Amino acid sequence: MERRRDPRLGEPHEVNLPSGTLRYHDTGRGPVLVFVHGYLVNANLWRKLVPLLSSRFRCITPDWPLGAHLTPLRRDADLSPPGMADLIGDLLDALDLREVTVVGNDSGGAYSQLATISRPQRIARLVLNSCETPWCTWPPTHGAFGVLKTAARRPGTHRLLYQPLRLRATWRLPNTYGWLAKFPIDAKVMRGYVDPTLSVPEIRFDGRKAIGAVDIDFVKGAAERLRDSGLPILCAWAADDRVFPAERGRAYAELLGADFRAIADSYTYTAEDQPARTAGVLQDWLGAVR
Repeated sequence: MERRRDPRLGEPHEVNLPSGTLRYHDTGRGPVLVFVHGYLVNANLWRKLVPLLSSRFRCITPDWPLGAHLTPLRRDADLSPPGMADLIGDLLDALDLREVTVVGNDSGGAYSQLATISRPQRIARLVLNSCETPWCTWPPTHGAFGVLKTAARRPGTHRLLYQPLRLRATWRLPNTYGWLAKFPIDAKVMRGYVDPTLSVPEIRFDGRKAIGAVDIDFVKGAAERLRDSGLPILCAWAADDRVFPAERGRAYAELLGADFRAIADSYTYTAEDQPARTAGVLQDWLGAVR
């Protein structure tokens, strides 16, 4: 199983939280950015983006327990959306991070919305990077991702669903990663995404708990509170997104009173497809709101 994370993410660390041990990487100096990836990826999602930001920002990239992590959490850990929001907040508390900008991509953006309203004393800015909006479903129906929650009801069905990912030929299909990354992802990175849930039952259990508990009603509830929060929010959206259409991101920015920036020639994983453009959008916005 591929256990490495890109060295550009910085030194690996572990922190003991109420839900268990969380692994994260930390590099750079300056205002703090905490990155929240989505389901079945890990900190390597940010490997191209972090080195473009770390000269001006402290970048913290955890492996969230969403099926591609290395260290399983406690068996009784709450990995529902509110539980994941608490996990994000617990990390901020444990590291005593303040005035944080949370950057959430894919379902990590949904978790970030919930974390932002639950830890307002820690989070000063929010970046929603191609993720769930109140008009989406969670999981998305685009690419047939909706079957993920259904399959999670039974351990055997969940395990069976992921077996095709053993074959590289499946990685570019619309219902795997083909509609999330516009361009092929490095094979070693992909192995790091898919192997943990294929080979480690405890990791698979964490991922199954997480995906089985998602529901768009959580995002709808968070949207109401974010709209009235006055918090600086950026909707940084992939212009060519197949899963979270850009028009929904623009509409969400209008609802929240947020800024909207499109990132050209990218699908959902803008940090993968267009790291330089993503870094430019973040730097420009953060420079304007500080």
